Amino acid sequence: MSVQYAAVTTDLAPPLPVAVSPPRVQRMSLTELVKNCQVEMQRYCRGEADDECYALEIFRRAMKLHDPLAWDALQQCFSGLVFTWMRRHSRRERACSLDSEENYVAQAFTRFWQASINNAELHFFSLASALNYLRASLNGAIMDTLRVYTHLNEIPLPDANDSVFVRELAAEEHEDGDELWQIVCSLLSGEREKRLAYLYFHCGLKAREIVQFCPDEFHDVQEVYRLRHNIFKRLTRNADQIRWRLSSEA
Repeated sequence: MSVQYAAVTTDLAPPLPVAVSPPRVQRMSLTELVKNCQVEMQRYCRGEADDECYALEIFRRAMKLHDPLAWDALQQCFSGLVFTWMRRHSRRERACSLDSEENYVAQAFTRFWQASINNAELHFFSLASALNYLRASLNGAIMDTLRVYTHLNEIPLPDANDSVFVRELAAEEHEDGDELWQIVCSLLSGEREKRLAYLYFHCGLKAREIVQFCPDEFHDVQEVYRLRHNIFKRLTRNADQIRWRLSSEA
């Protein structure tokens, strides 16, 4: 039975306490989880309230337990949705002239996987928040490809006072992505800063795009600029350390 995704939006539900799957769900096989998750997603896409426990358990096993079979199940359940996002993306026509839809979808899941490997504290409080970060990963894959082919290797900054060093970091992310991401995370103090850094550096989103994808966490572009400025100041203060760690890991 196929799942229809037409009604899916990017609205985030209000943040919830960290969810723990019920014991009966934790004991389920992946086959059972996938079957129930597909039904769950049909209800979700129709806007019907649901506890989301089956989908969140698949995300938990994939991201926290790093179960490769759970990652296969995650892709089985959500690839159709990611394809829908791809086909609705405002830059789809240009992006598909450079690469296939299948490759962009695969890159989205790869980025999502890398984020969970590089940040052990990354977790989601609701299905909506997980899907928004998955969608942000797809957008990052698309925009990175467009930047490469248009020779735009620097992410433009809105403030002329921002550090040249941070521009270098944005440009270097293509070549030293995993190492750079680990170093950046080690220098940031809070979960919001880490999530913003992921969306900005790793996914390549601009302030208005971050607000669009995560409206309940980041309310307006000025808040994003303020938090991003704090991140830039911290990274700039540690510029020598970051350059040294990148060179030592090369």
